[in-house]
Amino acid sequence: MTRRPLFLGTAIVALLSAPVQADTLRDALIAAYQTNPTLSGARAGQRATDESVAIAKADGRPNATSDFGFQENFLRSANSFTAPLRQSTAGGSIDVPIYSGGAVKNAIRAARTRVEAGQYDLRATEASVFSNVVATYMDVIRDSAIVQLNRSNVGVLSVNLDATSDRFEIGDLTRTDVAQSESRLEIAKSDLETARASLIRSKENYIALVGHEPGDLEPPPPLPNMPETPDQAVDIALTYNPDLLAAKERSDAAEFDIKTARAANNPRVSTYAQGRYVNFHGTLGGNIPGTTFVQEQSTAEVGIRATMPIYQGGRPAAQIRQAQARSGQAYEQQIAIERDVIAQTRAAYSSWRASERVIQSSERAVAAASLSLEGVRAENSVGNRTILDILNAEQELLNAQVQLVTARRNSYVAGFSLLAAMGRAEARDLGLDGGPLYDPNINYERVDDIFYDYQSDPNPEPQATRTVDTQAQKADIEPLPELPARR
Repeated sequence: MTRRPLFLGTAIVALLSAPVQADTLRDALIAAYQTNPTLSGARAGQRATDESVAIAKADGRPNATSDFGFQENFLRSANSFTAPLRQSTAGGSIDVPIYSGGAVKNAIRAARTRVEAGQYDLRATEASVFSNVVATYMDVIRDSAIVQLNRSNVGVLSVNLDATSDRFEIGDLTRTDVAQSESRLEIAKSDLETARASLIRSKENYIALVGHEPGDLEPPPPLPNMPETPDQAVDIALTYNPDLLAAKERSDAAEFDIKTARAANNPRVSTYAQGRYVNFHGTLGGNIPGTTFVQEQSTAEVGIRATMPIYQGGRPAAQIRQAQARSGQAYEQQIAIERDVIAQTRAAYSSWRASERVIQSSERAVAAASLSLEGVRAENSVGNRTILDILNAEQELLNAQVQLVTARRNSYVAGFSLLAAMGRAEARDLGLDGGPLYDPNINYERVDDIFYDYQSDPNPEPQATRTVDTQAQKADIEPLPELPARR
């Protein structure tokens, strides 16, 4: 089978080459690569596809059979004077195909082509699992930050309410100011609970993909070798996207299926040899006086057999038309996948670039909102701003901060999705070295020419790890401060 060369340089290899620490993106990807059931299941499915080549080759190899039997005749016809009472038989035959009209040859070619398509599918599964791991990893980071932001907001609003209540006690503010502060605090508490639930959901998704609980996740390294334009991204995707490459291989396999179907109208030639032994155990001939029968018989023959189909009820023509229709379907599916790849690549590029711009705007918004909050608080101290103005400024700052952490998550996920669409987000591209990388060619080459009927593998054992022993995730935060009683 052909191997795809590695086109990414040291920058791509360095994507996840930071020193291994407790919880890095590199660690998460390695864990998923080694223990994710979707990926290990896809590898097992590819090993099953590998066997289709050996199965196709079996139709062109010799076929040998033997048979043994014993027969006891309890009731014989009244006129069957010489029929034996019992007999033992043994026989054997061997048939060697010489020419099958091209059926075997094209079936083998189709099987090999589908093996290559399956290997591309396996690459696509790797990229898909890695994309999900990256998204979930970033979800946990984002949701953890949002929980902390909301927790800080609850703390700030608690202090604001405390200060507002004190000023109300001395007559500096009205009951309306206190009610506004209480309302914002309760809304902030509900937002905090919503953020905690989102964090728990992201952690559970992380466990499902990676196989273990997330700790304190390190910020991810920057994505290297990103395309300059969407056209450049599309050009790379059309060359290396594994889904598209798999579709092309399936189209080629469908063409071989047409040739295989046409072979049904061609002649077939084979050679054969067969022999048979019969032993009547002295019972052949009955009790007729003066007769002697040979009680053992042996026959053997060799020859060549040629068959030429004349009429098969229209079956070959129907099978050819069926293969042609499926070939047409494969071509259309290839074009559909090509369309999807182009659309996904352009959309991922657009999302990535847009998120980058959102990050820049959000950073400026956070800086401006922080400055605005300082000014509103200062103006409130001299009576030029109300408590509601302070609450609004605090909410604007929180919104800007949440938008910033969300944009950072969206940018990284979109960028990695872009790499995946371009066919550059697989284990070899990312330089994962948590152990030997899985090479599907090893199994294919192992089983390609196996012809012994009794050579099988041990029954499989699960490769993926289970998560039944993991703890239900939490989003623990520090207890809220006790507020003074209100009158």
